[in-house]
Amino acid sequence: MRELSYIDAAREALSEEMARDPTIFVMGEGIGPRGGNFSTTVGLHAQYGSERLRDTPISERGFTTLCIGAALAGARPVVDAMFVDFALDGISDLVNQASKMRWMSSGRLEVPLVVRACMGVFSSAAAHHSGSYYSFFAHIPGFQVVLPSSPADAKGLLKTALRSRDPVIFLEHRALLATKGPVPDGEYLIPFGQAAIVHEGTDLTLVGLSAMVPKCLEVARTLAAEGITVEVIDPRTVAPLDVATICASVKKTGRLLIVEEDYASCSVAAEIASRVGDESFDDLDAPIRRLHCGFAPAPYSPALEKAMAISTQTILQKIRELLAE
Repeated sequence: MRELSYIDAAREALSEEMARDPTIFVMGEGIGPRGGNFSTTVGLHAQYGSERLRDTPISERGFTTLCIGAALAGARPVVDAMFVDFALDGISDLVNQASKMRWMSSGRLEVPLVVRACMGVFSSAAAHHSGSYYSFFAHIPGFQVVLPSSPADAKGLLKTALRSRDPVIFLEHRALLATKGPVPDGEYLIPFGQAAIVHEGTDLTLVGLSAMVPKCLEVARTLAAEGITVEVIDPRTVAPLDVATICASVKKTGRLLIVEEDYASCSVAAEIASRVGDESFDDLDAPIRRLHCGFAPAPYSPALEKAMAISTQTILQKIRELLAE
């Protein structure tokens, strides 16, 4: 396999799909000749031109709504929202139109739309540039919500998103963009609703979401040196959510810790805990535990941001506490 950065792998997926399907186009701020604030479209404007790389003013609701209409008319638009916080400006039309149109039309109308944005607490980006919000989107029927954690998954999941017949919320944590990893040569797609077991173990099941996956893997390697084996699971998509893989792991380990950089209230981790509690209660040897970031808007101060975020040491401490129960 080749080694690519996360953002290069995702951009390769976008370029390949644009070459395959002429109905795909991208709209967003700075995604034309400049190549996007996070290099999501570097080089693509020269290749595909301004008809398909549509640089926009600061008008998120305007171009989000335009893309919903284009999707209804048969195109496959990509809304490059830069930050998921900015995508919220188009939330009314996303929720009231894009997510509901298949139901409202008895299946006659489709909205093959991808909303792509960065998320997460990182590098003192402060309150307006550090949200996650995937729990909210996963709550809404009609959305598919994708959280890739590796370069290979970023490419395979984005290609699947660009071929979907329904709206996809595709969220990339900023802390992952520069990370590198193996990416298969040739054509491949990763199906939605299929979690990955990224580290096998028998003592505890550790579910990580997005940027928490590399941290969970680091903790698993640390504990392996002590003779403790942790099974790390990356759901990859939270709508649809593969609970069956998590339950199968819990049957083997008897313990479950869920780690996500999102608020505890009404979270995906809460949903996982509830469903595993319902479906695998007899397999549990200890209560299900969750680990979340602080319940506050992300601060600008690096010291306060560090206090709010989740560290590998915090994960390690929670695992030791759970193993002792």
